[in-house]
Amino acid sequence: MILVQKWIDKIPWKLILGLIIVSGVILVGVMHDDGLYQQPIMQVQSVTEGKPSKTNDEFQNADTQTNQTLKGVVLNGKYRGHRLTITNTYSTSQTMDHRYRVGEKAFVVIHPSEDFRATIQDYKRDVPITFLVLLAVCLLLVFLKLSGLTALLSIGINTILFYIAVMLNGHSQGTQVLLVFSILTVVFSVVTLILILGFTRQMMVTLASTLLGTLASILLALVVFALTHERGVYYESMQYVTQLPRPLFLAETMIGSLGAVMDESTDIVSSLFALKRERPDLSRLQIFKSGQQIGKSIMGPLLNVLFFIFMGETIPMALLFLKNGNTWGYSFSMNMSLGMVQSLISGIGIVLAIPLASGLTALWIDRKRSEVK
Repeated sequence: MILVQKWIDKIPWKLILGLIIVSGVILVGVMHDDGLYQQPIMQVQSVTEGKPSKTNDEFQNADTQTNQTLKGVVLNGKYRGHRLTITNTYSTSQTMDHRYRVGEKAFVVIHPSEDFRATIQDYKRDVPITFLVLLAVCLLLVFLKLSGLTALLSIGINTILFYIAVMLNGHSQGTQVLLVFSILTVVFSVVTLILILGFTRQMMVTLASTLLGTLASILLALVVFALTHERGVYYESMQYVTQLPRPLFLAETMIGSLGAVMDESTDIVSSLFALKRERPDLSRLQIFKSGQQIGKSIMGPLLNVLFFIFMGETIPMALLFLKNGNTWGYSFSMNMSLGMVQSLISGIGIVLAIPLASGLTALWIDRKRSEVK
């Protein structure tokens, strides 16, 4: 109880109150931001539910569809104030549709005619998305304070950099995607580590380990691709890509591997620098072995997290393939094979980062004992 009380006493109540007020103002503003959109927005004022009807397809997948009659008013644009009556059909699964309720807002397409018809397009989601973003920001600032602010700043800068890279890729018609995202990988690493660690020896060691681990994993993947002639790598599953899928896949894998390798390298190098501060008499060999032990302890969980991220995003489409009569092998090939390859390449980077981070730290940390910062 004493520890809990001390923890509660440390909570910055003024900061929490300020964040609550600011977040509330932002949420209220987003709830009334309809005038900022060019596309017409309708607020649902009444809903009449029809009788549900069961549907079955050729693979015996059952679902239920229901027709709704929505009445509402347009909130923005030149049709502001006009009342609309729209028919909406939603299914129980709601995979491609939405069940609307009174008070919700939706984007609509208005067809000017004598009876002023309109078609519902999509649900307006800016309020819940803003709420989740504000919640994440508030938690970071409350519990991490300056570190949380630094993390938010790095995310913001990296988002801008990523947007610039996407624009450059589009401007070059995708012909320089590997070059653009290779440069982005280096810039991502430098900006993130400088903001988090500052321009120190520790940052330089972490940066070198991160870039070398990422580069080594991609080069090994290219060697394996050349030896196996890329059998089992189904780029055709990237069916919505409008540029060459192979370099885009490599660029995507590079960014994903970078995050995992940077995470592990930061943990290992930070732990070894802290250990050196506590025990300045440690030899380079002892530092290297300590780094190996730290890497082994975090490698397993990190590999699993990476696997879950890459594979988890493919589950919905894989289940859809299976539900429509496709075999497990075909469903895996068309949906999960690329995620599996990405997991393996990133896993190679994670494994290689352990000796790299440990070795570079052992070599650089002992050059000047007073600079163990």
